[in-house]
Amino acid sequence: MAASAVGHVPPQPSHRSSRFFHGDAAVVSLAMRRAGRCSVRTSPRIRLPLGTVSCRQRAAPPDFSERASPNEVKEEIKECYKVIQRLGRGVLYLGSSRFKPDHPHYLQSMELGREIAKLLGCTTWTGAGPGLMDAATRGALSADKPVGGFKISKEAGQWSSSSFHPYLPSEAYFTCRFFSARKHGLVDAVVRKNPWDRTAVIALPGGIGTLDEVFEVLTLIQLQRLGSELPVPFLLMNYGSFYSKLLAFIDDCERWGVVARGEVSSLWKVCNGNLEALEYLADFYEIPHVGRDFQVRSGSGGE
Repeated sequence: MAASAVGHVPPQPSHRSSRFFHGDAAVVSLAMRRAGRCSVRTSPRIRLPLGTVSCRQRAAPPDFSERASPNEVKEEIKECYKVIQRLGRGVLYLGSSRFKPDHPHYLQSMELGREIAKLLGCTTWTGAGPGLMDAATRGALSADKPVGGFKISKEAGQWSSSSFHPYLPSEAYFTCRFFSARKHGLVDAVVRKNPWDRTAVIALPGGIGTLDEVFEVLTLIQLQRLGSELPVPFLLMNYGSFYSKLLAFIDDCERWGVVARGEVSSLWKVCNGNLEALEYLADFYEIPHVGRDFQVRSGSGGE
């Protein structure tokens, strides 16, 4: 009768469950006592390989003040700025280091480098590497215009590293150890300080490294870190539909809502061939038609 008057008595928890749930204070106390330990007493013992440092043998936190890389990057950026000061800002070409001189994209890039150098009369800048970077450099040299570059000691696909360019004079380039310093130099080479400065970024076909640089420039323009005062034209050279699937991916991003509709297309100009690119730059810088004597092969760049 006493039990029925009080009501139904719930079953008592077993000894196993009460050990974990009996009293909040006990749980908190247990947790505090075990804070910082690697394992619970009831867990199976784990044998670590010989030489392994357990979390009970934590090393002292690293002293970042002893790292040399920040100062080295700073010094490399300064050297890049010196090269830009010597040669002047101009047009930057991004592109693959792997295309050979007999490839159509190489020939198209060399033609574009020559014609843009003649049109804008400014310095041609590249990563001072082989492939399409070399094509743009040779094109500008054939137009008797200045060239410069920021080389990395080893390009993708190369078996050996070198700090020297095969034919450019040492004052026309600087070899970087750090990619961050190289990127600083490449971007600074196209910053427009005055309305009469003629600069541009030309994205030629390329792989992972090229895409890394392309999207960095795209982001800088999007966030108005590049071209905030005076706009810098950004051209994506879609030779032979090379970038068509990338453009389709960006369209998919718009449909998913991770990119605003028309956002990317407002940041660059997609060109299928050299003549289209040259006309766009001539219009952008309001160059008279008398100065547009383009020597472009018929069908160059997929036109």
